[in-house]
Amino acid sequence: MCFGTIEDANRFYQNYAKRVGFVTKIRFIRRVGKDKVPKNQMITCNREGKHKSIVSPIEKTNPRTNYNCPARISIRLNKEGLWIISKRDEYVCRVIERNDEVGVRPSKTYQVLVGEAGGFSKINLMEKDVRNYLIRKVRNVTKEMDAREMLKDFTRMKDMNSDFYFDVELDQNKRLKTIFWADARSRAAYEYFGDVVSFDTTYKTNRYDMPFGSFVGVNHHGNSVFLGCGLLTKENSGSFTWLFNAWLTCMHGKAPKGIITDQCLGIRAGIENVMPKTCHRLCIWHITKKIPEKFKRHKRYEELQSDLNNIVWESISEDDFQNQWEDFLIEYGLEDNKWLSGTSLNMNFYILHILAY
Repeated sequence: MCFGTIEDANRFYQNYAKRVGFVTKIRFIRRVGKDKVPKNQMITCNREGKHKSIVSPIEKTNPRTNYNCPARISIRLNKEGLWIISKRDEYVCRVIERNDEVGVRPSKTYQVLVGEAGGFSKINLMEKDVRNYLIRKVRNVTKEMDAREMLKDFTRMKDMNSDFYFDVELDQNKRLKTIFWADARSRAAYEYFGDVVSFDTTYKTNRYDMPFGSFVGVNHHGNSVFLGCGLLTKENSGSFTWLFNAWLTCMHGKAPKGIITDQCLGIRAGIENVMPKTCHRLCIWHITKKIPEKFKRHKRYEELQSDLNNIVWESISEDDFQNQWEDFLIEYGLEDNKWLSGTSLNMNFYILHILAY
């Protein structure tokens, strides 16, 4: 927000303060050069700070108390000769924080601030500034509090059932980096249904955008069973290596025979580090999702897609799949396609798992 003169900036904040309910004062002015031209100025509430008078309160004819009020703005002269607000009023920050606590969306908070200021042209921030403030300040503090509360809950659950398991990785500043947990039911289910496991990190719906990794198996009814989970701050080989180690420790060191994941270099490195003898294959869903991207421009795309689905989902044996797969590559001229040659074994592996169940 810009002003032509320093007096215009002062009047603006005085009018704002009057509407909100406080009185302003000029805290300081920085002047430079021989002519003492003002370059910076801070305007605060007249009750900022903690003033102590040498005059006894009893002898004062007009006693006044300072409340350490944080309301203030800083204005500075830019290269174009205009005065701009460089620091916002603490009142705005408190409104953003208070609204976030009660679940008000940043867009609604911004509309409230615009209304109070008297229009978009009279407010010195954008909706993006509100979101950035929440991410930078409010939610960083809340994240630490939430982490402590989560650990308290896990400790409480461990006290209630000794088979509840959790482990935490901290960074060099003792802040939460990675966490894994599994309840007694998940640990018991792994004993029976842990031969083949699916691991996925596509869920990021929490407010901190931390990837949620889940270990899932299939029981004798064909239903999914939960086998543990974790939260990560980074999706790299180090984080996955730690998470897989924690999971295997929880499951008494028994690695699965096969694990199905999406195509992630960090996950692959973690599996190779922790479970080198486990057969690692890519998820059929992730593979087939890329078919339109890879073959949309093929002149026989619709036929290709239909035949591919039939091979993947209708094959009744390994030999049946292999024969149809070879015919499919020849039929559509895809013998030298690098992507298909890399995924055929993954598809084959997935079909064998379907047949096994």
